[in-house]
Amino acid sequence: MRAAAILGLGTSPSNLKPFQEGSSTKWVEGLPASSSEADAVIIFGGDGTIHRHLGALVRLGLPVLVVPAGSGNDFARALHLGSARDSLRLWRKFERGELQARAIDLGVIRRSASPELERYFCCVAGCGLDSITARRANQMPRWLRGHGGYVLALLPALLKLPAYPMRITPWAGSGERREDEDCHEEHGHHEHDEEKSRLTLLAAFANTQFFGDGMRIAPNADPADGRLDVCRIWTMNPLRLFCMFPSVYFGQHVLSSKVEYSRAQRVRVETGTPLEIYADGEFVCETPAEISVAAGAIRVIA
Repeated sequence: MRAAAILGLGTSPSNLKPFQEGSSTKWVEGLPASSSEADAVIIFGGDGTIHRHLGALVRLGLPVLVVPAGSGNDFARALHLGSARDSLRLWRKFERGELQARAIDLGVIRRSASPELERYFCCVAGCGLDSITARRANQMPRWLRGHGGYVLALLPALLKLPAYPMRITPWAGSGERREDEDCHEEHGHHEHDEEKSRLTLLAAFANTQFFGDGMRIAPNADPADGRLDVCRIWTMNPLRLFCMFPSVYFGQHVLSSKVEYSRAQRVRVETGTPLEIYADGEFVCETPAEISVAAGAIRVIA
C-alpha cells in the first residue's frame, strides 16, 4: 500500500503519525504526479483545503480519506467523520481490505464569461447572504473561524438583510430548458415578471447537507444522487429571519413559506448586478454562472 498525505494549514507531520504507527504503508507527502505513484490520498484539513485540491483529486481518481482538521469540516461531517479517530478507524479497515472506496458527486461552477474554466466544490456553493458571510469569516483569525466564526460573521448581516433580484433557471443538462422552469411560457408573463422582481436573501446549491460549520442548509441533500439541492430564501422581516435562523441547524427552515427548496442537475444563476459566488467557504467567481453536478466524480473512503 502506498499513500500520499496532504497536510493543510494548521497541520503538521505529527497529525500523520497515528496513521503511520504499526502500518506497512509507504507514505509520500503532497499530491502524487500520477495515479501510478499512490494507492490512496489522505487529506488533513477542512473544507477549504479539500476545495483547493479537488481538481487534482478528480484527475488522479484515487480513493480519498478526509481527516477533519480545519476551521470548517462540513465535508467530513457529511461523510460521518467527526474526528481524526474516526478517519483512522476507517483507514485501518481500508488497509486490511475490509472497506472499499465509493464514488460520490461533486458540484461544478462555470462562469458564463469563461465557460471553459470550471471549479469543483464538495459541499455547498452560495451567493447573496452566504457570500457576504463567507468573505467576512475568511478575514477572521483561523482560531476564531474554527469556533463559530461563520455565525459571528453572519449576525451583523442579519441586521442589514441585503437582498437581490435573482433568477435561477434549471436546465436539463442537454441545453434544453426543463418543463418545470420558473419562467416557462405556460406560467404567463405576469408570473414571469413577478418572479423576476422577488428579492432573494440567499441561494445555496448543495451537494451535501451542511455549510457554515454544521448548518443543515439542504437537509435532503445526498452526494450520490446525481443532483444538487437548491435552497432559496426570499426576503423577509428581519425579526422573522432572526427567529428562523436557529432552525437551519436542524434543517427545519425548509418548512417556512419564505424558503423554496428544489433539486436540479444544472442551473443558471443570473442577478441584476454581479454577485460573488463562494463554495466551500472559498471565493470562486461572480454571477452570471452555471452550477451543475459531476456525478461520481470522486471516490471517498467513508
